[in-house]
Amino acid sequence: MGKSLFISNVLPQEALRLIPRDVSVDYNDNATALPKAELIARLQGKDGLICHIISAIDDEVLAAAPTVKVVANVAVGYNNIDVAAAHRRGVVVTNTPDVLTETTADFAWALLMATARRVVEADHFARSGQWDRWQWGLLWGADVHGKTLGIIGFGRIGRAVARRALGFDMRVLYQDAVPADAAVERELRASRVELEAVLREADFVSLHTPFLPETRHLMNARTLRLMKRSAILVNASRGPVVEEAALVRALQEGWIAGAGLDVFEEEPKIHPGLVPLTNVVLAPHIASASSDTRVAMATLAVRNCLAVFDGKPPLTPVP
Repeated sequence: MGKSLFISNVLPQEALRLIPRDVSVDYNDNATALPKAELIARLQGKDGLICHIISAIDDEVLAAAPTVKVVANVAVGYNNIDVAAAHRRGVVVTNTPDVLTETTADFAWALLMATARRVVEADHFARSGQWDRWQWGLLWGADVHGKTLGIIGFGRIGRAVARRALGFDMRVLYQDAVPADAAVERELRASRVELEAVLREADFVSLHTPFLPETRHLMNARTLRLMKRSAILVNASRGPVVEEAALVRALQEGWIAGAGLDVFEEEPKIHPGLVPLTNVVLAPHIASASSDTRVAMATLAVRNCLAVFDGKPPLTPVP
């Protein structure tokens, strides 16, 4: 094969072992993002790059590394890569869809349940030493079963979230630019309605839309005010889909009851107004962070890169 590969951040050994010995590997065994200058320097003469979403692969980086023919992102999202610039330069971009669908859907439900039943508050209370007797009015939360779940973005993950709602006997409303097949709607007992109807009628709104110019700040002051005062918002998609300043107001002023967030507008920064609030559950972008799934993601990224090295189509190219 005789190719040269740069891996910009740590990967599990199961994925690294897939790389043939005749591929020269420069491996940055670290979990933090490299400065752009170092990233460019280490890409010199490389045929491929395997990276995490913390690496910004923009036109400047691509222009400075003309030998690179494939960028394999270890994530389903790829807003860290200038895909248009890559394609102009003949660079193949790949991601890792499907392998994280079920795990991410599990975590969206974990956020939903934890927020609805005030699990984090309960944990803090139990550890604090304040719990000295059973109390009738302690930490009342919201029921989930039999309620209405609204899903914004009805792709792989959105549908996996809907499938789990069947076990809670929930009504499912969804909004997506592309309607699901009638058979899928029947299977998941899901109805496609306009965004405003989802927001007005849902007890829980779960975001699973990609980050596009038209979805930036999809949840803003206007749309948050459309939700029920008793409703809970869950975001395990992309941070900028939610305008965090507006969400802070919504949670402080009672426009909605609560939120569960795995992603943030300017990660790893979290809006300071969110941190002290007890009606929001915060997680550090870990929806896909099960050991099985992270190994599967890394393995798929390596396989994508090797396929391009071999002159074959990658398994999961970004269009």
